[in-house]
Amino acid sequence: MIEWTRLSTGARAVPRPVATPFVWLGAFTGALLLVAVTNHLGGHGQPRAALIALSLLATLLGACARFTAAPGTAVLCWLLLNGFAIPPAGQLTWAGHRDTVWLACLLAATVAGTAFARIVHARAAYRRVN
Repeated sequence: MIEWTRLSTGARAVPRPVATPFVWLGAFTGALLLVAVTNHLGGHGQPRAALIALSLLATLLGACARFTAAPGTAVLCWLLLNGFAIPPAGQLTWAGHRDTVWLACLLAATVAGTAFARIVHARAAYRRVN
């Protein structure tokens, strides 16, 4: 006799975060592409569009990463923003207040994405258990 059972019985695990080197690889390649696209679309010398795009990228990368990947992700995005989105292209500069704000913005975006993803996954796991 055949007995029908549900395949989805039991608690499912919370998704594991992506390994930090893969997140950093995604940050480097994604930031490089986004800076190139914003520069091509007329944003060279106007880093605001690149900063917004990189903040969104950092948030998306943070959603699938650990909290420990946040500082490296923010620094990689900032390096490409500073090196290629503002003139002179290819030179890293430190403008004190501006670069501190940019780093803080990118770090906050990454941490916010990670925190939001952890809360969503924890709530989903809690609902599956109850």
